[in-house]
Amino acid sequence: MHGLILGVALAGWSWTSPSDEPQPPSISARLVTQNEPEPSPVTEPVDQPDRDQERRQEEAERQRQQEAERQRAEEEQQAREEARRIQQEKEREQERQRQQEEAARQEREQQRKEAEEAARQKAEAEAKERERQKAEEEKRRQEEAARKAAEEKRRAEEQRRQEEAERKAREEQERLEAERKRQERERRLKEQQLEALAQEAQQERAAEERRRREAAAARAREIQMLSESQKYQALIRERLSQAWYPPSSATEEMTARLQITLLPTGELASVTLVSSSGNTAFDNSALGAVKSLSRYPIPDERDTFERYFRQFTIEFNPRRLR
Repeated sequence: MHGLILGVALAGWSWTSPSDEPQPPSISARLVTQNEPEPSPVTEPVDQPDRDQERRQEEAERQRQQEAERQRAEEEQQAREEARRIQQEKEREQERQRQQEEAARQEREQQRKEAEEAARQKAEAEAKERERQKAEEEKRRQEEAARKAAEEKRRAEEQRRQEEAERKAREEQERLEAERKRQERERRLKEQQLEALAQEAQQERAAEERRRREAAAARAREIQMLSESQKYQALIRERLSQAWYPPSSATEEMTARLQITLLPTGELASVTLVSSSGNTAFDNSALGAVKSLSRYPIPDERDTFERYFRQFTIEFNPRRLR
């Protein structure tokens, strides 16, 4: 049987799937047709047994071949069934192994879940224990803190009462010392006031005399500066009158007011039209007269210059220049 299976395998016999239904057995047969000899014109009885013998032999050979074909077909069918059985057994073995592996995997998974659950429960228990210990520690800490706070408060209260008593004693001593010093200061102050009044009266007399002299000197200087400024103002008006050429359209009602700024050297720093006459030609003629002077006459005294000539205004009118 095994030799037959091996022969079938070597012959290239195969099937598509072990789960397919086995193919129906095929019988390879060869039909041998006995051609009847043409009857001869003359029948020879002596040859009939030989022909029967041949027919029987041919029939026996045909049956033997058919039997061999049937036996070969049965063997092939058995071989296919055996191969299918072996394949099915192999598949069942593979299925058993797969089921065993799946069962082992499920068991491992269950063990892993149980281990994780145990670890989780253990972790939760440990966490709860830590929380309990932490709560107890916190409670002990708070109780200790409350005890220390109460003790600190008691000591602070005692220290406060002691410091309060010391402060009151110190304040009383300071009050007495301050009262003594106050009386001493008042005595000295009265003496100093008397001395100060005498010195103040003397200083006031001296200051009054100094103010009187300074006022007299200031009045004299003011008179001198005013006189000096009037002299130079007249010189400036004269120079401007000589340099000014009013336009033919000018009238006696027109007046242009200009602000002049000079340098300490007498040079013109700037000129600004403060109030217009209403006539552009008249205003421009006044500005041109101011700008035409290269140097203005100014006093040598710096205070007089700063007060009267650093910056001043002048009016241009056909009737007067002031």
